[in-house]
Amino acid sequence: MIEVTHVLSKYPRIILFDGVCNFCDASIQRVLLNDKKKLFVMASLQSEVGQSLLHYFDLPSEDFNSFILIDEGNVYSKSSAALKVVGRLAWPWKLCLAAYLFPRFLRDMVYQLIAKNRYRWFGKKESCMLPSPEQRARFIG
Repeated sequence: MIEVTHVLSKYPRIILFDGVCNFCDASIQRVLLNDKKKLFVMASLQSEVGQSLLHYFDLPSEDFNSFILIDEGNVYSKSSAALKVVGRLAWPWKLCLAAYLFPRFLRDMVYQLIAKNRYRWFGKKESCMLPSPEQRARFIG
């Protein structure tokens, strides 16, 4: 059994992602490369810790159409989660913050379009990725 409060106190910034989605995997790889301060840890939505966090925050535990950021107890999803993450990455990723010029409903419409078609456009894995030994410390669950 996962003790969620312990996980949240140990890891202030957690990214939950669809572990079988190729697009999501590529996005996580970019975060790993550009998170120079190592602010974020990651867990797949399908993992035990991912499921525990979803239940704790009363989020859907079977619908993996959203990227979730838990940032010091605050939960962000869809485009807001993505923008919160890129805002803490190295340049040139901060340029993506220009998307804040658009209302959230428009950003989330684009996000939903990509999320709905991500398996068809980018493919799907049979199982979650296996992080390299140096990346392993950045994953929980």
